[in-house]
Order: sequence, then structure tokens, then C-alpha cells
Amino acid sequence: MAIAASPGVQVTKPVAAPPAPRTQSSFGRLTRRPETGALAGTVLVFVIFTVLGGSNFISIGGVASWLNVAAELAIIALPVGLLMIAGELDLSVGSVLAASSMTMAIVSGTYGAPMIVGIVAALAVGAAAGFINGLIVSRTNVPSFVVTLGMNFGLAGITLGLSRLITGTTNVPLDPGPFFKGLFGSLIGGQFEVAIFWALGVALLIVWLLQMTPFGNWVFAIGGDKESARATGIPVTRVKISLFMMSALGASLVGIIQTCLYNGAQTSTGQSFVFNSIIAAVIGGVLLTGGYGSVPGIILGTLTFAIVSQGIYTTSLSSDWASFILGALLLAAVLMNNTFRKLALSSGVRAPKIKKA
Repeated sequence: MAIAASPGVQVTKPVAAPPAPRTQSSFGRLTRRPETGALAGTVLVFVIFTVLGGSNFISIGGVASWLNVAAELAIIALPVGLLMIAGELDLSVGSVLAASSMTMAIVSGTYGAPMIVGIVAALAVGAAAGFINGLIVSRTNVPSFVVTLGMNFGLAGITLGLSRLITGTTNVPLDPGPFFKGLFGSLIGGQFEVAIFWALGVALLIVWLLQMTPFGNWVFAIGGDKESARATGIPVTRVKISLFMMSALGASLVGIIQTCLYNGAQTSTGQSFVFNSIIAAVIGGVLLTGGYGSVPGIILGTLTFAIVSQGIYTTSLSSDWASFILGALLLAAVLMNNTFRKLALSSGVRAPKIKKA
């Protein structure tokens, strides 16, 4: 029996509820994390070298050999990775490390100033270099690759020239004393560097910056689209200068650690960190184009790099193959990161189409 509508009353057809959005599985969410590829790489190389190296690789001495390398590298790679997420590069960390190390050794060794004065002077050198890098990149729009590469060569020349002028040598000894030796250059159990704890501290600080402060959102926004970030009111120049200073201060901290560890400084140290820090960040899932990466991924990248570079000495393989393995690993990491990035950017859920009336 049909029901007639009352005059003036409009009858509408019932509208079906939109379908519930599909929930992603735990595995699906995992594959979209920036550090997923890095985790797979770390597990793979660890298993390979455990099989090839046996007890030599997993012994206390074997673990210490690659964990010490990873710790020093992480202190630099973490802020460098943060800078790469913002879309920039820093190729000056090697010279900053050497300059800071030599400054500390000359101030507190050659001139006999208190150790705290030498440490502050070393950090000041790093902060100044980072500030200059950030200022030039932000104000001139010259690519950071060019600016920091120029800083790397220029600061290396200044360090070498002043060291010869002041001390007459390129190697300066330093006795840090028991307190600062224990704080920066001691070996726990005679095997593990105290730098491991410094690396953990740096990692926690950067995690806090990324997750608990607006600074982290600004970094990713700048790496995604600098001009859009500036249009929304993000202080792009200030953030970039801060990131360059953090990168340089990380290099200065490693310079201080090495000076206390080896009781002296050399002008030739530090250059290996220039590309090793970038390699570790890329293996850890950071894109060279910016806007993508994570702290756990960078840590895993440093572990992978250290395991390959040191683990090969625990096997019967020739150490000549280490560079080849690192090169192949870097290429595989870039390809894998691109794959996981595409997964991360794919929503997997299509929004329902809304028809206009």
C-alpha cells in the first residue's frame, strides 16, 4: 500500500552510508616506515658476517670494533641526516673535526690553558663554521654542496697553515687529565669507547627535537617544499642555520672525543667522515632530495656501515672487498629507499567520490 506524501513535505530517498575505510595491516604500516629498508639491511649484513666471521665477529672484541666505529659516525651522521631531511648537504664536517681537534690541542696542550677552555674553543670553531655555512646557503641560494665543499677545503688549509705557524708541526700532543679522559676518551671494559653513550645522548636529543617540538615539523616541511614552508611562516633561514650549526657541532664533539682518546690531534684526521656520514644516512633511509628520513633509520645505517667496514676483518675475505661491498650496499639502499618511499606515499585508501548536486 503506497503512502501518499503530505502536501508541502518533500520525501527523500535514504542515502547509503559510505563504506568503512580499510585498515592497514601491521605489516603494511611497517613497510611504509623510512627505517624499514635500513632494518632489513642491518639484519642482512649482521647475519652474513656472523656466518663468515663466526666467533671472531660476535666476540667482545669483534662487537666493540664495529660498535665504536658506529658510535663516532652516528654523532656526525645524525645531525647530517637531519640536515639532509631539510634538503641540504654538509661536506665540511671532516675539516671541522680536524680544526676543532687541533684548536683544543693547541689551546690546552701547547698553551696550557684549562681543558674546559680548550673544549669551549673547539665547540666555538664548529659553531662558527656551521653558522657561516648556513648563512651563505640561506642568503645566496648557492647549493650547499658547493658552499660546504669550499668550507671543507678552506678550513683544512687554515688549520694546516696555523698549526705549522703556531706549533711548527701538524701533530700536537695533549694530556687531557683523568676527568676529561674518562668523560670523552675512556674505554669501558678496555674495549668499548665512551663515545657510545655520547651517540645515544645525541640520538635522544634529536628524537626529542623531531617528535616533541615544532622544529621537527619545520625540518620536514622545509625538505618537502622550502617556498611553501616560508609562505606558511616557518623561519626557513633560522632553521637552516641551526641545522648547519648542529652538524658542525657534532663534528666538533667527535674531534674532542678523538683528541682525548688518542692524547693528541692531527691536521689530517676527519676526512673519512665527509662521505661516510652521508652514506650512513642514505643507507638509513634518508633521501638526498630531502623531506624523508628518521632517527632510527640513521642509527641503523651507521650500524650497517660499521659492520661492513669492520666485520670484513673478522672473516677470511680480503679487506680489499670492503669498498666494493659498501658501494653495492649504497646502491641497493637507494633503490630500496625509493621503493619504500613510494609505499609510504601511497595512501592505499581511495576517498569516496562526492557528486555535486
